[in-house]
Amino acid sequence: MERESMEFDVLVVGGGPAGLAAAIRLKQLAEAKGSELSVCLIEKGAEIGAHILSGAVIDPRSLNELIPDWKDKGAPLTTAVTEDQVLFLSETGVRRVPPALTPDCFENHGNYIVRLGNLVKWLGEQAEAAGIEVYPGFAAAEILYDESGAVKGVATGDMGLNRDGTPGPHHQPGMELHAKYTLFAEGCRGHLGKQLEAKYKLREGVDPQTYGIGIKELWEVKPEQHRPGLVVHTAGWPMDNRTYGGGFIYHLEDNLVALGFVVGLNYENPHLSPFDEMQRWKTHAEVRKHIEGGKRLAYGARAIATGNIQSLPRLIFPGGGLIGDDAGFLNAARIKGTHTAIKSGMLAAEAAFDALAANRQRDALTAYPAAFRDSWLYAELHKYRNFKPLMKKGLWMGSFLFGMDQMLFRGKAPWTLHNSSDHDKLKPASECPKIDYPKPDGVLTFDRLSSVFLSNTNHEEEQPCHLQLKDPSVAIAVNLAKYDAPEQRYCPAGVYEIVREESGPRLQINAQNCIHCKTCDIKDPTQNINWVVPQGGEGPIYQGM
Repeated sequence: MERESMEFDVLVVGGGPAGLAAAIRLKQLAEAKGSELSVCLIEKGAEIGAHILSGAVIDPRSLNELIPDWKDKGAPLTTAVTEDQVLFLSETGVRRVPPALTPDCFENHGNYIVRLGNLVKWLGEQAEAAGIEVYPGFAAAEILYDESGAVKGVATGDMGLNRDGTPGPHHQPGMELHAKYTLFAEGCRGHLGKQLEAKYKLREGVDPQTYGIGIKELWEVKPEQHRPGLVVHTAGWPMDNRTYGGGFIYHLEDNLVALGFVVGLNYENPHLSPFDEMQRWKTHAEVRKHIEGGKRLAYGARAIATGNIQSLPRLIFPGGGLIGDDAGFLNAARIKGTHTAIKSGMLAAEAAFDALAANRQRDALTAYPAAFRDSWLYAELHKYRNFKPLMKKGLWMGSFLFGMDQMLFRGKAPWTLHNSSDHDKLKPASECPKIDYPKPDGVLTFDRLSSVFLSNTNHEEEQPCHLQLKDPSVAIAVNLAKYDAPEQRYCPAGVYEIVREESGPRLQINAQNCIHCKTCDIKDPTQNINWVVPQGGEGPIYQGM
């Protein structure tokens, strides 16, 4: 069936902080100039905010620029940070870093603890009120190009396909959305962003992106345990000295505590399970005291880009640009990406508006990277650019060197250290010790499937699998034989399973469990797994995570 099409001045792909900020800024500029501008934003989640997951402590700097009266408009930033703690954990003990020795990236005075899904939902309301056409439940599945090779928009995915890709009885073809400029804001490891990087060689001359996986839970705790505004960050146990990882505990409003654990995806031991490390971390006395006796309300996981400036691709191509974590703007040292995403979206929007005002279309928005280079966003990222490379040197040495980088050189050291890819760091399973994870008790610690249940994840089973294997034989011949099938452990949702049969082992993909974290697309040692979008509206529905 022929696809219908719609035309817009600007199309934004992705309804997170970057995409919504870009759309809102475009409408603000048009209103200020008294001009008409059609802006469309599509989001693969069932609703705006459904797929949003972050810690989150937010620096309001860019929100102040985008919507200065956000307090009067009811933005859900209500819990100001009142106290910071940075802790180094051993298996049985804890050391608190004195404030005088704490780098300023861990200082959160003036910031807010938020449920980012709620903030994004509010931004969506502001976008709709501004006249932006916002369409949740529509997954961008294909990039469209014009005859000159410039991006002219995207096509949404077909609905109602059978598993083999043929049209089912309720098939509905996708729709083509055309625009003069298209901004991609898919979040970390966007599947269309990957294609754009390859087609336009956006990564030539820059370091590979490097990633972590963040696993988060939301708890309701006893009133006597609750300390609104408390921010705790931990390093050390249960990670060994060679493996990057750390935890966070954020006390929100209404007796809620958000806690989570981040593991760098450059880890070496294929027996390591980030999910189980997070569960084990909760058993430490210094962590469990915050949540013991409480109730777990929600669960989720998401990959995060941690490479900083040296891993940013070129931001533009004919017809559009990459914004937010689709490019990799997260500041890993500060453990913050919302304010950077919003600012990147604003910068791209301003460049696109000026181009349209000059009657240009589908060229390279060169003003966007130029404005980024002159912005406070660049200065902030540049200051902390050596964080991840230094932390790869081990917990104690990395912490010492990063402290020197920040306190002695103030982030202005005359060198920039480099990043390397994550997927090729695994050692053979036979060379690494197995890790004995304790069984979950169902009270403080849990298994994957009960956790996925709390993410409200849903996928229609009778559709093409959105987790594609480039070569199915590699899963057994290489991943299982050499690395003991690490996808069984690095996936935080129980998607990948080795089934033993008389004819031999096979990899079973339980795609209905997928919470769209993208870890498999990143960490697979042979880069054999390709994550693509399922039908629109599917995946997790996070409740204000």
